[in-house]
Amino acid sequence: MAAVTATGVGKDYGTSTVLNEVSFTVPEGKCVALIGHNGAGKTTLMKLILGLIRPTRGRIEVLGENPAVAAAPFRAKVGFLPENVAFHDQMTGYDTLRFFAELKSASTGEVQDLLARVGLTRAAGQKVRTYSKGMRQRLGLAQALLGKPRLMLLDEPTTGLDPVLRTEFFEIIRGLTSAGTTVVLSSHILTELEARTDIAAIMREGQLVAFGDLETLRQQAGLPAMVRARGNAAALAAKLNGAFVKTVAPAADYVDVECALPRKMDLLRTLTGFADLCTDVEVRLPTLDDLYVHFSGRSIDAGAKDNAP
Repeated sequence: MAAVTATGVGKDYGTSTVLNEVSFTVPEGKCVALIGHNGAGKTTLMKLILGLIRPTRGRIEVLGENPAVAAAPFRAKVGFLPENVAFHDQMTGYDTLRFFAELKSASTGEVQDLLARVGLTRAAGQKVRTYSKGMRQRLGLAQALLGKPRLMLLDEPTTGLDPVLRTEFFEIIRGLTSAGTTVVLSSHILTELEARTDIAAIMREGQLVAFGDLETLRQQAGLPAMVRARGNAAALAAKLNGAFVKTVAPAADYVDVECALPRKMDLLRTLTGFADLCTDVEVRLPTLDDLYVHFSGRSIDAGAKDNAP
């Protein structure tokens, strides 16, 4: 079963179209990075998946059901962490999570385990008003994990987390997907998503302009690899000039060669034949940032937020 299927989905607010002809299928057990510029429609798409709003056109199915009319048992299968987490300041972390467990008809026996899982055991008895931004974010993740959901939607989930906690967060995500849970997360920090997600969904002005794993998107984009050969730069540049797409002028001890992806191995084999000139080789494939710029036609603003309705 697909976790999420969208077919020709559009959403209008009055005369404004915020989503237009969006179609995709997310298999179960995958982690999807939903990325796009300010106002691209990411938040609107998340609201549709959650069933908080209905599409103007098209159809969306989540875990085989229409999320807008699905009953309580369906909602127990879905976890959500909004970008701005809001809790009652006078409640403790433990009481907050227990309250959400009762709302979701989840076992309150999960509360202690989840607090430990997100590193809040020692702060469980403290009032939420004493929590830092990172602690609130971790408490939000714990409430999203209640009931062992089959689908999780996470909006800017690593906001306020230090590098160690970010790593721990993605370890939790990896464990979830390994167990079959589907995760859709939106973030502006593309470098942390690149090696940790299975599928990238790139949005631009309400349209889905790219959808697939990084290797597929690299092939579709046709972006080159950059190969840096260290050693006798001038001699290497002379030998490689014209043999590949473009040879960048050599620096003091290296030369950068722009190479079409299908010819990457040809270039590496050529360089191995210059052992007397080449002491080291570094290969840089097109990154998620590069793919985003290519498909969206713009660079992402790390501080931008999706203001779509």
